[in-house]
Amino acid sequence: MSQIPVTILTGFLGSGKTTLLNRILKEQHGHRIAVIENEFGEAGIDNELLVQDRDEQIVEMNNGCICCTVRGDLVRILGELHAKKAAGQLHFDRVIIETTGLADPAPVAQTFFVDDDIGQQYLLDAIVTMVDAKHAPAQLDEHHEAQEQVGFADRILITKSDVVQPYDVAQLRQRLVKMNPRAKIAEAHHGVAAIDDLLDIRGFNLNAILEIEPDFLTDVDHEHDDNVTSFVFRESRPLSLERVEDFLSAIVQVYGTKLMRYKGVLNIRNVEQRVVFQGVHMLMGSDIGAAWKPGEKRDSKMVFIGRDMPKDVLLDGLAQCVAGAKAPSGPRR
Repeated sequence: MSQIPVTILTGFLGSGKTTLLNRILKEQHGHRIAVIENEFGEAGIDNELLVQDRDEQIVEMNNGCICCTVRGDLVRILGELHAKKAAGQLHFDRVIIETTGLADPAPVAQTFFVDDDIGQQYLLDAIVTMVDAKHAPAQLDEHHEAQEQVGFADRILITKSDVVQPYDVAQLRQRLVKMNPRAKIAEAHHGVAAIDDLLDIRGFNLNAILEIEPDFLTDVDHEHDDNVTSFVFRESRPLSLERVEDFLSAIVQVYGTKLMRYKGVLNIRNVEQRVVFQGVHMLMGSDIGAAWKPGEKRDSKMVFIGRDMPKDVLLDGLAQCVAGAKAPSGPRR
């Protein structure tokens, strides 16, 4: 059996990875895709947001970063997928790995060269990096992982260019070219991108990577910013979307810089579909997701990732967003 091509989809928190992945899964491109999802924290949201009404095999990896603590799980999952494909139990012809926004892609890519079995079974096709035009300048200044994601990219997709000025996009593009002159740069609008320019491009060049990072095949050390933490809000009672939006709008005015990423699937009163709520710092919004199935338990779950977050204020305020409860008060300045 020939090697199975693998695409590593990376990008900092909130850059649009899941939106792009959903677009790829929905398109009629003829590819049969297995997806490996990795999220930071104790509970995942992205797996619930992905299209799952076709033949895709979706594997979720939580409570750690794919580039360090759960890397052994990645090797195991890739091995299991290959064994099931060989046995005819699963049918897929490529793999997409969506990393957590806090992942350094280097150790993930390293897996395909330092593990003999994985190296024989899989071919690392490309690293595709999403870059958020609104928040990337600050992220690239503050976070080593964001810099590594750009530096290792074979393709770079700029997202959210519609919420900034054209001059800002041009400045960002110039910065990205300086950081990684070999990567082709394009824009993705709401997950729309040229699929043929992302899959089967044979873009990963080990020799080029070794020029950037000579210790790529031997250096396995990787540290995260311990100040970045996460927590989860859960609620079984229906929520009021208006209250959630009003409360979080007030919260981000005070704590927006600390909230690096927040996203959730919400059970809203009198709405028969999931409501997907997402935000990065002070930029947030909601959208209608998949319908709740008959008899399915309708729970709300929202994950917050950030630094020095007002956890108690958020949990208490969201608990008061239950439909019919006393409206939550905004944060004190």
